[in-house]
Amino acid sequence: MIIRTARHFLLWALLGLSLLLAIWQALALLNIRHENSLILDLLAGTDVALNDVNSGAPELRLARAAYLKKLQRYDEALTTLGTILEQGDNAFRAKVRYNIGNIYLEQAMAEVEATHTSAAMPLVGLAKQAYRQALTLDSTFWDAKYNLEVAMRLLPEMDRLNLEDEQPNAQKSQLWTTVPGFPRGLP
Repeated sequence: MIIRTARHFLLWALLGLSLLLAIWQALALLNIRHENSLILDLLAGTDVALNDVNSGAPELRLARAAYLKKLQRYDEALTTLGTILEQGDNAFRAKVRYNIGNIYLEQAMAEVEATHTSAAMPLVGLAKQAYRQALTLDSTFWDAKYNLEVAMRLLPEMDRLNLEDEQPNAQKSQLWTTVPGFPRGLP
C-alpha cells in the first residue's frame, strides 16, 4: 500500500512538474515572439522603447543599432553595439564587429565626400580593424571580407588625394571615379 501511494504521489509530482515546464516554455515563446515583433518594427523604421531594448536579447540591440545607423546617429549605434560585443556565439560577435566596421566606413565615406580626408583616415583604420576582428571570429564571413577590401582600397586612394591637396595646381578628381576596380553592388 505504501509503494502504491508513493508511486501515485510520484506520478502527480511528474505531472505538476511537466505542467510547470510547459508554462515556462510557453512564456519563453511569447517573449521570443514579442522580441521578434520589436525587431520587425525597428527594421521597418519604427523606434521601440529603450526599456524593451535594454531588457531584450542581444539580437534586439543589434537591430536597434542598425536602426540608429539608418538615422545617422552613429555614436548611439556604436554605444549600443558596444554593449553586446562579447555576447552570443562567434558568428553573432562577428556580425556585431561587422556592423561596427560599417558604421566607421560610412562615416569615413561621408568625410571623403565632404573632402575631409584627414578626418576620414582614422575612421577607415577603425573600420578595417573591426572587419579583421569579424574575420578572426568567422573566417567565412564574406561580407566582412568584401568590406575590408573596400576599406583597404579606400585608404591608399585617400593618401594619394592628400598628396594632390598639397600641390596647389593639381587637378582634383572625385574619389569614386578614380579607384581602379572599385567593387560595386553590396553594402
